[in-house]
Amino acid sequence: MMLKQLSVENFTAFPKAQLDFASGLNVIIGENGTGKSLLLKLAYSVLSVSAAEGKKPNATVPTKSLLASRLAAKLVNVIRPESLGRLVRRKQGGKRCEILLTFDDSLLDTAFSFATQSKSEVIVQKTPSTWQTASPVFLPTRELLTIYPSFVSVYENHYLEFEETYRDTCLLLGAPLLKGSRKKVVKELLQPLEKTMDGSVILKNGRFYLKQADAGHEEMPLLAEGLRKLAMITVLISTGSLLEKTCLFWDEPETNLNPKLIRMVASTILHLCNNGIQVFVATHSLFFVRELEILSANKPFKEVKQRYFALEQTKQGVNVHQGNSIEDVDPLVLLDEELQQSDRFMAEEYA
Repeated sequence: MMLKQLSVENFTAFPKAQLDFASGLNVIIGENGTGKSLLLKLAYSVLSVSAAEGKKPNATVPTKSLLASRLAAKLVNVIRPESLGRLVRRKQGGKRCEILLTFDDSLLDTAFSFATQSKSEVIVQKTPSTWQTASPVFLPTRELLTIYPSFVSVYENHYLEFEETYRDTCLLLGAPLLKGSRKKVVKELLQPLEKTMDGSVILKNGRFYLKQADAGHEEMPLLAEGLRKLAMITVLISTGSLLEKTCLFWDEPETNLNPKLIRMVASTILHLCNNGIQVFVATHSLFFVRELEILSANKPFKEVKQRYFALEQTKQGVNVHQGNSIEDVDPLVLLDEELQQSDRFMAEEYA
């Protein structure tokens, strides 16, 4: 499964946009409020619905009515608008939101729309012929290991103001550890992460701990958030959720990380791409983007296919600029403030 293209029309701040994805790393860059997280959540919702239906023991072939109801519920639960119609761009006469996702396997192609007055009504224009076979993974800006204990049961039995991505990922975090022939790949991916954390992550009595050789078990709330984010990745690798032909969506992975850990996260993302995972990240960090660029210039990441998308806020809405490298993206909007800060620093230094 590889997502090739996402086309939107009248979706939130986007009048019209077409994003052509790479099979490896896809980086969506933009200032806060430009809609980069919304694009990730939109794509994730569609893939998640398909994978969930395909895994059911009594799964049937996709139908328009089934897909429409599942998509409407997932979009509302993941993005959290008051109603589905709130996701439709209203300016310039826009009354309907049109969505199209195409894949390397055209049998998975999906198209649907909804109107401004829609509360939970989706109209499916193109129904996939089959369901997705692998579940996507969505990582929010904060880590989830500290809220994991009992979170899923509380979420499913009470109304909580959390996006459904939190529930989905917590379910994956609690999956059994992977066994079999793929354990060698898991070990190779885990080694640098566990070295940075100086330990391995274990699940004990419904809680996660960092197991260290000379310091016993350290409970997750006592660790820095950056280490907890790395720990979350190690768990998902250990369970096989981040192996082979799946998609990882990660919203601002650099949040609350120091430069050393940002470098480790960038390296881990590229390693995952090398192992057949299509990765989508949203960021506004120049440091993180440049780290990806530096690492990609060297072995073993030279062969990772990449695409960069810069979101530009205009009076007419958000425009998408895209290319195969950072240099191809113009304008690289996230640079503005950081470059201006550098100019101010140099002006003071040499005044």
